[in-house]
Amino acid sequence: MWFNIGKLLLMGILITCVFADQGCLAGEDTTSISDKCYECSRINDNAERLQCYDKIMGRTSEELPVAESDPQPVEEAQDTEPSLLSRKWQLDDASRRQRFAIMPYRQNYILPVTYNFHQEKQTYESANPGTKIQDEEIKYQLSLKIKLWEDILGKNMDLWFGYTQISLWQFYNTEFSSPFRETNYEPEILLNYRTDMDVLGLMKNRFIQVGFNHQSNGRGDPLSRSWNRVVANFGFERDNFNLVLKTWARIPESNDKDDNRDITSYLGYGELWMGTVWRDYHLGLMLRDNLRFNDNRGAMQFEVSFPLIEHLNGYVQYFTGYGESLIDYNHYANRVGLGVMLKDW
Repeated sequence: MWFNIGKLLLMGILITCVFADQGCLAGEDTTSISDKCYECSRINDNAERLQCYDKIMGRTSEELPVAESDPQPVEEAQDTEPSLLSRKWQLDDASRRQRFAIMPYRQNYILPVTYNFHQEKQTYESANPGTKIQDEEIKYQLSLKIKLWEDILGKNMDLWFGYTQISLWQFYNTEFSSPFRETNYEPEILLNYRTDMDVLGLMKNRFIQVGFNHQSNGRGDPLSRSWNRVVANFGFERDNFNLVLKTWARIPESNDKDDNRDITSYLGYGELWMGTVWRDYHLGLMLRDNLRFNDNRGAMQFEVSFPLIEHLNGYVQYFTGYGESLIDYNHYANRVGLGVMLKDW
């Protein structure tokens, strides 16, 4: 039996030698082939082990099939993070991938501590005899928007509805029931045209908006204040700097319905908003002027926000000038406040 097994093994070696064009028929030592096969079997790398066996069998590299390498995962090009204006108005595809029905519009903040160094008190106190107004107030703003119509008629135009509410709350005036001194309600509708035009190689114009704006305080006489405007806004940016020019024209009202006929003498016909990022700080500046040299009035608001916790930023605001609120449109204010701002989502 063992003799037959030996014969079979010898026959296998002879067949191997014949197909390899080498081996015993050519006078090659069968023991050397066995040793070579054993050495090949000890190679861990699959490709090298196969190459070793092919060499024993006499297969040249030209005869070997080209091994297809495993496809390497293609790294997707990382999208550039959308700019501030793109995120706010969904100006490009990247900013539209994850969108919400309701989005933040202007800043959403609360300033639990504010102090007005030039608080106007007579207007409110004369309408509410016996009430004494304090210089300390809570100031907060809620501002949201929603897209009503995207790509109108297949063009780069979207229709938006926005709503902003700002309140001045005499929270610490407990002696007089902590009244809300003023609340302004500001709905507006905006047609936003998405652009990407170069402006003299300095900045890019990212949007042009036209729309209708209503602002009022919902009060009766003598504290009623309101006006309607046709607005046109222009957004520009360069790197992390952005600039928004807001312009308006007041829609005239009849004298018997006009509670603030001289409001443009104080608030003018537009304002300029600028913003940038410095390290982890977001800096913002608003400038407004009535452009009247003989009776000049204006306003400035400077703001700083910085990381605080996951969904909130610390927020500092300083306002000086006219028109902080409708009730104060013709009174000078000089206010500083500290609080928190809700991050954009």
